Amino acid sequence: MTLIGLRRRSFRRGATRRRQAPRRRQGGFDRWLDRAVDIAVITALVVGGVALALHLLL
Repeated sequence: MTLIGLRRRSFRRGATRRRQAPRRRQGGFDRWLDRAVDIAVITALVVGGVALALHLLL
């Protein structure tokens, strides 16, 4: 059994660098939708926190 062929194969193993796909430019609608979701989540967290605080205090 020779190690010559094994060395060549073992050299190519492991993580390989791949070309990254070009990113598509986000349109205005995507940014607007992301902002709306952010505002909705923050509002829900604030309302839930206030409700929890009122429930525990009263």
